[in-house]
Amino acid sequence: MKSRLLINPKMKRIPLLISLILYFSKLFSQDVQTNGFKGFDRVLPQKANKELQVFAYFYQQNVAQNYFPSNDFLKGQIVGRLFGNNTTVTSDSLHSLYAEQRLLPFLIYAPKIFDNKVTLRTSFEIDWTWGDVAYGTGGNFGSAISADQVNIQTQNVEVELIPAKHWTVNVGLQRLYDTPHDLYRTVFDKMANTSYRLAYWGTDGVGISVRRESDYSKIKAGFYKLYENNVELNDDVTLFELNGQINLHSKWNVGASCYWVHDRSSGKGGVSILGQGFASNLATYNGTFRFPLNSDLYKADVFWLGSYFSRNEDFMIDKWLLSGFVNVNAGSILQKNADKTFRKTADILGVGANLRVGYRYGQTTNDAVMADILFTSGDENSLDDKKYSGVLTGNTWGSPGGIFIGHGGYLLFPHGNVVNRFVAAVSDISNMGLGVAGGTLNLSHDFIPNKLHTKIGTAAALAPVAPTGGGNFMGVEINGKVGYDFGAFLTVEAHAAYLSLGDFYDSSVVNGGSSNRPVNPWVGFICLKWLIF
Repeated sequence: MKSRLLINPKMKRIPLLISLILYFSKLFSQDVQTNGFKGFDRVLPQKANKELQVFAYFYQQNVAQNYFPSNDFLKGQIVGRLFGNNTTVTSDSLHSLYAEQRLLPFLIYAPKIFDNKVTLRTSFEIDWTWGDVAYGTGGNFGSAISADQVNIQTQNVEVELIPAKHWTVNVGLQRLYDTPHDLYRTVFDKMANTSYRLAYWGTDGVGISVRRESDYSKIKAGFYKLYENNVELNDDVTLFELNGQINLHSKWNVGASCYWVHDRSSGKGGVSILGQGFASNLATYNGTFRFPLNSDLYKADVFWLGSYFSRNEDFMIDKWLLSGFVNVNAGSILQKNADKTFRKTADILGVGANLRVGYRYGQTTNDAVMADILFTSGDENSLDDKKYSGVLTGNTWGSPGGIFIGHGGYLLFPHGNVVNRFVAAVSDISNMGLGVAGGTLNLSHDFIPNKLHTKIGTAAALAPVAPTGGGNFMGVEINGKVGYDFGAFLTVEAHAAYLSLGDFYDSSVVNGGSSNRPVNPWVGFICLKWLIF
């Protein structure tokens, strides 16, 4: 008789259960390796949350120079014109030796729930001179022993909306630049060297801007509230912007713009105790023209109508670069009479123009020769004829409101490597309303391509209108730079410049009230720059 092995049917499930356990154990192991172990109340992520991005720009420099503010109240913080109302002077015996530092954090939040069509951006600024003060409140300070200073400064807090393809809307405190480019997706050097090069508007402002950008064109419209003052009164300063550019060819771009400042403030508000506007102390501080207005209320409208072009603006298509602009500012100022009517005090009509030419002789964009020419009209009789024929910029309302820094100069025209001290002979392209005709010439070379950078340069300028008691020649500058890149966006540089002043500074009107020509300014500094991302 054949024997038969009897097996419990439930036993047949055991191999299946073992297989399932091994399979899910493997899946669990893979999930832990990929996403991290999820405990009771903690997650150990293996990948960063891309909804929130953090960037930072670190800058530190060690400086030697022979100019400084003579007013102790300023504590070495100076913005504006050399020998101007900011009390800057030069000396052949006293030298400034200091170190200063800046950190610019950027936070960008784009939640996935909105499919990257809504973005919140914020940026801040933390500055100090090493060893200045501690245990206090105020910007640009906080590195003395024990530190503990409240000194963070808000730059941008804005929301970007993308309602449709090619369209973006920015709302809030944002970059206010005189360019049609996307302000948050364009490198700074490009904005400083195209359109109006930030010479008219280069600051931050609160408002709404709308952009449309396609493959061959870009246009931007903006509304910005420069000063609100009393919310129940019509005493504001408002800026309207329309700026557009089209691509004519792979190498050529052409643009045009209209800006309008609607000023009903009569100088209310402003920067600290300096105030703001046409007749304010801010004008002489920044090196713009100060209108000799009386204390009567005024209202003003100023328009800027301009056009610009560029060829091979990224300097990569071929060896030649060309760019330039022409910008006309026109408007009027009316003051209130005793009978409460307004009479015209001044007509405004001035022009600014720029031409930039470059030739790349080597393999990198730093192997190049660059010439930069600037002209602005001047006014020779103040408002005696009830006309102002010079240039106006954002420096009439802000400090600084316009920054012309992409030219390669250091002392004659302002340089961008600064923290607490932003000063130059021509700090505003209006040159106190006297105008300027000058420029820079620079030769740069990479001894190690994209690694070891060098530059030598010169700058010179004339004033179309000479100041009382002085001549037209402002001076000539020589400068140089050596820089080394240790890695991506991590650079150490050494800079130096010397400015020989001309007979323009024989005038006590422009050299701080002194009857003698000031000592020639010079500067040297070593800096560390790091863009962290």
